[in-house]
Amino acid sequence: MSFPWAKHYEPKNPVMQWVDSRLPLPRFVYNAVGAGYPVPRNLNYWWNFGVLAGVALVCQLITGIVLAMHFHSSAAGAFDSVNVGIMRDVNAGWFLRFAHANGASMFFIVIYIHMFRGLYYGSYKAPREMVWLLGVVIFLLLMATAFMGYVLPWGQMSFWGAQVITGFFSAIPVVGEWIRVWLLGGYAPDDAALNRFFSLHYLLPFVVAGAVILHIWALHIPGSSNPTGVEVKGEQDTVPFHPYYTAKDGVGVFVFLMVFSVLIFFAPDYLGHPDNYIPANPLSTPAHIVPEWYFWPFYAILRACTSDFILPAKLWGVLAMFGSILILFFLPWLDKSPVRSGGYRPMYKVAFWVLVVDVLMLGYCGGSPAEPLYVILSQIGAAYYFAHFLIIVPIISAIETPKPLPGSITEAVLAKTGA
Repeated sequence: MSFPWAKHYEPKNPVMQWVDSRLPLPRFVYNAVGAGYPVPRNLNYWWNFGVLAGVALVCQLITGIVLAMHFHSSAAGAFDSVNVGIMRDVNAGWFLRFAHANGASMFFIVIYIHMFRGLYYGSYKAPREMVWLLGVVIFLLLMATAFMGYVLPWGQMSFWGAQVITGFFSAIPVVGEWIRVWLLGGYAPDDAALNRFFSLHYLLPFVVAGAVILHIWALHIPGSSNPTGVEVKGEQDTVPFHPYYTAKDGVGVFVFLMVFSVLIFFAPDYLGHPDNYIPANPLSTPAHIVPEWYFWPFYAILRACTSDFILPAKLWGVLAMFGSILILFFLPWLDKSPVRSGGYRPMYKVAFWVLVVDVLMLGYCGGSPAEPLYVILSQIGAAYYFAHFLIIVPIISAIETPKPLPGSITEAVLAKTGA
């Protein structure tokens, strides 16, 4: 614990003393989420989304384990096992299936808000670089898990999504086609690919859970960031995590579960694609192949590359798509401003909101047909996306004059309340 005034766990009950002396799990929980963990006193509701991501992960793990018990991982039986066996023959199977499918969407909603909160408030800056880097690793693992899970229902969009996405690996010179065949276990998605994707889709969430533990561990060393970006200077700047933030997180969890319930019970297919209720047919290509909505911004970047310049356009698209995520690893060193919070950085704040609009535009283009207008917008959006991180943020960090920072978190809180 980085705070010298943090309370330390001393069990009173003899049973807890015996357990704690042999396996310090009670002490670990107390220091992680209890009164022993001091938290900046000015955290707002944007800091709820870390806990909400944990809730979404638990929901996905529980529903996924139960669904795996009834899934038939073969090209001949996958579609019927999901749409007939699970939906009609398994007790509450329809609920489990819709909770798992919509839980993925809720998970990505929470993750995207959590990441943009980190971008705005500078949570990637020293001394929290490792927290940010592990967060990006978790994001990559989630994307891989979600893609493989989307293939499992073996509908039209599942099959052709697997065909198109794995096909992009063939753009890699020399080894590309070999990698594609190795991923699929053949030359087209079939039993081998379905079995591999099912195995990895089941395994990767537990890898994500391990990465989340490392993420929380890395967070507890420097402590949580806060809206002002000013480091904690004393006990007066903090409050215990429990009961203050357990109550605040409880409100966020309640709202999350309400929205989640509305999706499950009233609009279970709203975020899905109707073509996935058609059995996979290798001889019938859908009119418009599109991934799940949470991949749309990256899909737009992929499709934005249309010209062969030194390298084939297909390879440029693959490099741009992966580069749009990998660039986040370098953000702590691209932004050299000593001020963390966007609230005290006027120029950075404008650039941040332009980035938000840009990503939303890329998402819209990624879900639209590959028509000239959407391709042009995707190219503009992709160009700005990379310019934001590689050009705009470094320049702003060098020339920007930030607003005066408060002397402490307490000073900022008292100024806001008028005390």
